Amino acid sequence: MTTGTDPRPTVYEHAVDGFGTVRLTPVNPDRDAPLLHSWVSEERARFWGMRDADVEEVREIYAHLDSLTTHHAYLVHRDDVPVALFQTYDPRADRVSECYEALPGDIGVHLLLAPATAPEPGFTAHLLEALVPYCLSTHERMVAEPDAANGKALALLERSGFALGPEVVLPEVVLPEVHLVEKRARLAFLSR
Repeated sequence: MTTGTDPRPTVYEHAVDGFGTVRLTPVNPDRDAPLLHSWVSEERARFWGMRDADVEEVREIYAHLDSLTTHHAYLVHRDDVPVALFQTYDPRADRVSECYEALPGDIGVHLLLAPATAPEPGFTAHLLEALVPYCLSTHERMVAEPDAANGKALALLERSGFALGPEVVLPEVVLPEVHLVEKRARLAFLSR
């Protein structure tokens, strides 16, 4: 299904009272790299680990991600305006599995908000109100692993019902397609 003039297929849509309609569309690396680069290269996105990547490197990273069956990237739209990047993955196929016992019903998640022109209280909580049902409709448990120093993310996850787990060190990954630096993270879990 596509909406309006946006040719992207909608994989999920959820109306949030008083907030708007939240819609997920797959990232198209060629088309979306400039937009994603503008988000991940900002200082506030330092926890995303891509501040020094140029547009082509961002395109390559998301093209690689798009080639995997275990990892998925989506643009999150609010009433047809892109407002976030949402990634899901099978933790058993990710470095996080070296830090906890990943179960078959787990789904890993990452969320990066687009830059806001003005703060909107409750914005991220409303996005989670839409994204959590998407994840838990097909999985038993959500797993997040924000940077251990990202107090805002940890507080938001707790307010949204996630149980904080241990602090862990995600190992460095060096592959021809991707390089992920070692990361001190805090696990967080939300079950059905």
